[in-house]
Amino acid sequence: MDVERRETASQSALFDDAELRPLPANIGYRGPVACAAAGITYRQLDYWARTGLVTPTIRDAAGSGSQRLYGFRDILILRIVKRLIDTGVSLPNIRAAVEHLDNRGGDDLSRITLMSDGASIYECTSADEVIDLVRGGQGVFGIAVGSVWREVEGTLATLPGESPEGQVSLPSDSASDELAARRARRAAS
Repeated sequence: MDVERRETASQSALFDDAELRPLPANIGYRGPVACAAAGITYRQLDYWARTGLVTPTIRDAAGSGSQRLYGFRDILILRIVKRLIDTGVSLPNIRAAVEHLDNRGGDDLSRITLMSDGASIYECTSADEVIDLVRGGQGVFGIAVGSVWREVEGTLATLPGESPEGQVSLPSDSASDELAARRARRAAS
């Protein structure tokens, strides 16, 4: 009985059925914000964009001084790539996984779990698939994309974004710091 409860709890961690907010389509995040949200360096972000691993979907760089704008989904993929790299998955396999995730499109990414044995990456959409993978002697770790989604969402809620037209969107609690409060008072008068 206790084993069943533990198994159910661990499976629910891999497949969370909780409703997630839809992807914010009209907000982009500059490179430094994308880096902070994904947990990567700017050097990694720039390299991945230049090599086509993860490119910004809101706005790409268009010459010297222009800013890339990454969408929520881009940052989600960046964070997944970071986790795959941290676990030792090869770059060709990561590229294949990113291409697969890009082909999936839509919000359904939150309902999958990526499993890997360090060499190959597998997509699982149910607890039964995870069990089959593990029983077959494969699958060492898993990345529940829904959990990563919530982490990125929580991080971005505290960071500034902007529209493709350049209008800056500050986090809702940005007025809590003193400098932002002064700017808000100045703008209001």
